[in-house]
Amino acid sequence: MLSLEVINQTGIFFSAFNETVDLEMKFSEDIKTLIGVALSILIFFMVSGNILVILAFVADKRLRTQSNLFLLNLAICDFGIAFSTPLFLPYMLTGKWMPGRIMCKLWLTIDYTMCTASAFNVVLISYDRFMCVTNAVSYNNQNLAILKMIVVWIASFLLYGPVILFGDIIFGGHIPDTVCLTNFLEIWYVHFGTSIFDFAFPLISISFFNLSIYWNIKKRSKSKKHPSVPHHLQAEHKRPYIIVTDIVLFGSQLHRNENVRAPMRKRIKKCLRHYLLCKEFPSLSANSRLNTNDVQIIQLSKDKKVAKSLLILVCVFAICWAPYTFLITIGKACSGRCIESHWYDITIWLLYANSAINPILYPLCHKSFRNAFYMMFKILPHQRGRLATSNQKL
Repeated sequence: MLSLEVINQTGIFFSAFNETVDLEMKFSEDIKTLIGVALSILIFFMVSGNILVILAFVADKRLRTQSNLFLLNLAICDFGIAFSTPLFLPYMLTGKWMPGRIMCKLWLTIDYTMCTASAFNVVLISYDRFMCVTNAVSYNNQNLAILKMIVVWIASFLLYGPVILFGDIIFGGHIPDTVCLTNFLEIWYVHFGTSIFDFAFPLISISFFNLSIYWNIKKRSKSKKHPSVPHHLQAEHKRPYIIVTDIVLFGSQLHRNENVRAPMRKRIKKCLRHYLLCKEFPSLSANSRLNTNDVQIIQLSKDKKVAKSLLILVCVFAICWAPYTFLITIGKACSGRCIESHWYDITIWLLYANSAINPILYPLCHKSFRNAFYMMFKILPHQRGRLATSNQKL
């Protein structure tokens, strides 16, 4: 029997506690096999699901809107997490890290960076939906969207990358080659700082954006005399439509152009909305008058769908991430003596599972993703004509 004192490291963020682990008896062979099969299936869905999302963007150019680019960025993060999990699985089952110290640092860097970027991307998606609902006309263009995505990646790497790669020099100490962890686990202010940036900040931010969207929609709903879409538009309302996306860049230019007076800008924007809505609803002829309230009701209906899809994504994020974050906080307070090690393993895989759930949410919440998957797999060949006319943002 090989027994040694280790610091249990789960690979995402960290949990530090000292305990004596009988490595050969940590799991029985039957339990090892069962856990290995179950988690291998989870990893398969993590990898394949996110690859499908990425391929959907390659196959269907209509998905490449600003909001969907952020979803693509999240899918890349989730794929990176899935890529790193096969190294963690045998480490969890045996308690031994076999690939060596260099591979350990590389794995930790990828794991920490991808998970941090995933959390930051949820914040970015929430902010994007917040701007879409509350300030659609001045909505940013895709060039700024790409810049935001790059900033997320850089910030995620800088938060953990240097301290992991050069932790031996910064903090000193020696870690056995059979144990894969970072050198800053026992430093309380590092734990506090990472908890703030990794979970508290994203959770507070997305809560603020979601509540703001909710109150905005509630306020607009109360101000409408007609609670539903006009009867003569309901049939066509089922078709894909978009009002704001096509005028995002022009609307932003109007805001920046000081030579265009405010009343004129307002009239131009109203005309653009009128034109684009008539374009998507053929029954509205040139002679038909489009009530401003009708436009607002249709836009409100669209914003409600945006809010609903965002709420689902955020709730899944909170459910998957909260248990592990709270657990490591409690474990730090009691030096790990009050929590059994298997609870860390359970909550860390729950966190990993978020990367497998997200690809399922995209087609469930966004019709454009369903259309892209239909086109990729040719499930419904007769829908190709519909796909050609689909330019739905969500």
